[in-house]
Amino acid sequence: MKTPVTVLGLGAMGTALARTFLAAGHPATVWNRTPGRSPELDALGAVRAKTIGDAIAASPLLVTCLLDDASVRDSLGPVAPELSGRTLVNLTNGTPAQARRAAEWAAQQGAQYLDGGIMAVPAMIGGPAAFILYSGSPAAFEQHRDDLAVLAKPTYVGSDAGLAALQDLALLSAMYGMFGGVAHALAMVSSEKLSPTAFATELLVPWLTAMLGSVTPMANELEYGAAPGAAGSNLAMQAAAFGNFIDASEDQGVDPLVLLPIQQLLDRAVAEGHGEEDMAVLVRLLVKN
Repeated sequence: MKTPVTVLGLGAMGTALARTFLAAGHPATVWNRTPGRSPELDALGAVRAKTIGDAIAASPLLVTCLLDDASVRDSLGPVAPELSGRTLVNLTNGTPAQARRAAEWAAQQGAQYLDGGIMAVPAMIGGPAAFILYSGSPAAFEQHRDDLAVLAKPTYVGSDAGLAALQDLALLSAMYGMFGGVAHALAMVSSEKLSPTAFATELLVPWLTAMLGSVTPMANELEYGAAPGAAGSNLAMQAAAFGNFIDASEDQGVDPLVLLPIQQLLDRAVAEGHGEEDMAVLVRLLVKN
């Protein structure tokens, strides 16, 4: 018999998690703060707990996917003693500090704790492209690796419970930065009534794909130092040209809001004597300690 699992939280993602556990043959109990959410799970064999205490008692493996850290604390706090001997896998989006506090609190209740960062949208859960970052108890991860693998590829990133949230938010930061640039690019093209679809398909996607090749060298330079020789595209040159992006945007009636922080960072790098260096130095400028 496969491990019984309880899913706490039936928003879009929690519902996808519960549905996937059920499809994989896991006995699944579900609970939501608002009763009756996602009634389709009943027909799939889910057991709907009347109280969160009943939900916790039903399974050794508890998966939370609630709105935020406060929701997790408010929901689990009143039933804390019932967590003893169970594994709590928290897939609620949060910060590294919140994950570390939750891990400490769970340990005080006698529970093993894993924090997770879901790198997928609900429709991807159970599919080959999804992965979930986990950090926290190594023993809990090894014990439930196969159970968690039905949701997405499980990727363990360390015993420090905050590391999954850290890397989750880092990945999402890169995504939002990219999409911010994409939004600006499409606004520029649309300002001239050009086809955004044709621009995206024929030029933008191939260009961004090619530019991704510079990410690993940038990381290598950050970790190991710059290779000998002049920078391929030094920051002084980039800062001098960047004003054109702002001017052209304003000329086209496009708000340069997305670009202005980049201009400020480039100008700062040059002012602090890094004009002959490459993009990796920008990372060092962003780190405050």
